[in-house]
Amino acid sequence: MFKALVVEKDDDGKTSASVQELSEDRLPAGEVTVAVEYSTVNYKDGLCIGPGGGLVRNYPHVPGIDFAGTVEASDDDRYKPGDKVVLTGWRVGEAHWGGYGQKARVKADWLVPLPDGLDARQAMAVGTAGFTAMLAVMALEDHGIKDGPVLVTGAAGGVGSVATAILANLGYEVAGVTGRPETADYLRSLGASQIVPREEINETTKRPLEGETWAGCVDAVGGAMLARVLGQMKYGASVAAVGLAGGAALPATVIPFLLRGVNLLGIDSVMQPYDNRVRAWARIAKDLPMDKLEAMIQPATLADLPQLGADILKGQVKGRVVVDLNG
Repeated sequence: MFKALVVEKDDDGKTSASVQELSEDRLPAGEVTVAVEYSTVNYKDGLCIGPGGGLVRNYPHVPGIDFAGTVEASDDDRYKPGDKVVLTGWRVGEAHWGGYGQKARVKADWLVPLPDGLDARQAMAVGTAGFTAMLAVMALEDHGIKDGPVLVTGAAGGVGSVATAILANLGYEVAGVTGRPETADYLRSLGASQIVPREEINETTKRPLEGETWAGCVDAVGGAMLARVLGQMKYGASVAAVGLAGGAALPATVIPFLLRGVNLLGIDSVMQPYDNRVRAWARIAKDLPMDKLEAMIQPATLADLPQLGADILKGQVKGRVVVDLNG
């Protein structure tokens, strides 16, 4: 038997979540069984714990799109009992039971060996949000980051916090956008040298181009803010788009792309190929300062997840939640 957060849906379509004891034969099919040690909380998790957001196909369901732990059993030669592994993406926690249980069973192709220099707790302080942040930084580097400040929108959130810490550690000047003034000291502690109030950059403008300000951008907001930022990028600079907290519509023109050669880089972490996953996790172990990572952590247990799921949907979670499955 093992403990898991189980989400159920009643005949009226209302969902409820509770910690339950499950037998191992309830686990879905897969080649590798993992003793889950830690998980985390992302926006998608909030949807899957609560209303579903169209992501969950079948109930009862165990959410948790990330987990890290130790292999217990494997039918695949790539993994053996005792191996440390991490999983993000592949619709685990949405279409497939995920990491909010003390055991998980998944396809071997979905796992990545935990890199040297990271333990399971640190890996979940990183999680999908930090993994996505690293993919964004790598994409900006691959296209050449210009001289000047790099903008991070939604900087106090999960993706933004890790992106800020990585970019600052790599020596870039980081400008963090936040709508919560109380997070300014937190962002400075991660390495941000400039705090940009959200209201300064969140309004649409009729001008397709403004002054060339930003040497690069990791954008977790989308919507009107992304449209505004595109018109403020330096010539040839790139924006790595990772989220849509501000909406999926993009009220922009093609002028920044045509007259300034701005690049808009889409970042997907769910179906990312294996080799790039390994590359990103190796970079995380190397380029994310662990003391900064520790400052982001908000500890939690399975019992805390229903409330945390509701909180993250309201934008009330700062940094990275690390869920101790044995806590």
